[in-house]
Amino acid sequence: MQKFRPTYLILIILLTSFLFESCDTSNMDKDENTLHEKDKNLQIEDIGVIPEEKTLEEIFADNSSTKRDLIEIKASGVLKAVTIYSSTSFFLYRGQTMGFEYELLDRIAEHIGVELEIIIARDIIELMSFLNNGKADIIANGLAITEHRRKFINFTDNLFLSHQVLVQKKPDNWRNMKLHEIEEELISDNVELIGIKVSVRDNSSYMQRLDNLMEELGDLIIIDTMNSNIETEELIRMVVEGEIEYTVADYNIASINASYYPELDIKVPMSFSQRIAWGVRKNSPDLLSECNKWLAEIKKTPDFNLIYDKYFKNERDFRKRIKDDFYSSKTGNISQYDDLIKRHSDNIGWDWRLLSSLVYQESKFDPLAKSWAGAQGLMQLMPATAEELGVEDRTNPEKNIKGGTKYLKQLWDRWEDISDSTQRVKFAMASFNCGYYHVRDAANLALKYGHNNSIWDDNVELYILKLSNPEFFNDPVVHYGYARGLEPFTYVLEIFERYDHYIKFASL
Repeated sequence: MQKFRPTYLILIILLTSFLFESCDTSNMDKDENTLHEKDKNLQIEDIGVIPEEKTLEEIFADNSSTKRDLIEIKASGVLKAVTIYSSTSFFLYRGQTMGFEYELLDRIAEHIGVELEIIIARDIIELMSFLNNGKADIIANGLAITEHRRKFINFTDNLFLSHQVLVQKKPDNWRNMKLHEIEEELISDNVELIGIKVSVRDNSSYMQRLDNLMEELGDLIIIDTMNSNIETEELIRMVVEGEIEYTVADYNIASINASYYPELDIKVPMSFSQRIAWGVRKNSPDLLSECNKWLAEIKKTPDFNLIYDKYFKNERDFRKRIKDDFYSSKTGNISQYDDLIKRHSDNIGWDWRLLSSLVYQESKFDPLAKSWAGAQGLMQLMPATAEELGVEDRTNPEKNIKGGTKYLKQLWDRWEDISDSTQRVKFAMASFNCGYYHVRDAANLALKYGHNNSIWDDNVELYILKLSNPEFFNDPVVHYGYARGLEPFTYVLEIFERYDHYIKFASL
């Protein structure tokens, strides 16, 4: 679809044949790797077909029913944040969930005293829709503050300043050309965009900027309006590949991508400085106030600048990450051991992504990892356990995972009295971490004190924590004494939290 100003009727008529030819290429298919799965611990919408595009006016036509401010968030124990996959906001790299927005969200949730729930949107329309209908409490995706958007949502104080730039490709033989020769073939001023096709996302601040620029120039720029679910980085890649000629991007995103694609030119500014911020509903003033107080404090610390530099200035790490086969949802990979983990997860009937999360918890996928206690390898097998399992070389990935999953299966079988499979997995995991008999002691305590000893969540997990307390580890129903219960408690919790993220990036 193409967008034009009605005052340029004559030019439109002259360009009609050109426009019809280009129209068919502007509708891009949904990225097949963007997953929207529904899991019991996730709130990801399973929408299926992309809905018809809506305007912000239509989305916010009825916002009277959603009331969830800071007090409701604290009461629920969860801050629900919506974002979009990108190379800076939220992604997976070698098993680790990362991103500028993600790291800040993790800190603000801790500050508020609640858990963080990440919800994935496909585009700006879903970002706004999820906020308005209460599926999310905050949009954390680096929105440019615009007057139009401020009619519908409240913005936090800005996270940082940026400005928009034109993204274009240098001539194919640019390395053999002199600087002035390269510049002669590039657009160097906004005026030169008159009559030129520029591809930008629908409903984006980039499209709005091109609209405003046409008003300023008093002439036509052909706006090739791309589907709003196409990320900025994808449009930049399309410029590199020659699929489109020009796009517009925020400078910080364009700059980090240009470090990977040296053939890009991003010198032409398209806007003055813009404030980049998060968004909340109009009826969430307390959440807005708390966010702003927190932002003011964290900006005073080195932590904020370290996080910003990590994602927007560390060009070497960005290039390394983008080249890696185990980056983000582009490949659906988690680690170099995916095939190995998939094969052995079948032997115990586990989701391979769940087993991957356990392996990451144990070793961060380092086959040479060794703990202070002498555990070693991908699944951190102790010497005696490895010997019993027939694992001679614990640093061998194949043998380590084969032995580790065999041991998990043994533990799974010992909890056969637990009917709920998810709860049974958690008991097996905790046993893998601290030993079967300590978990059995915690189950005995849970039963004695009136809790369900077949449920880990909010039941047995509470009593595994008490095994470091003499009052409880000396209890007659406890046969194996003291245990550092915080370790298995955290172990199970973190594995399942990471698993929630892995589900979003990798298919079953």
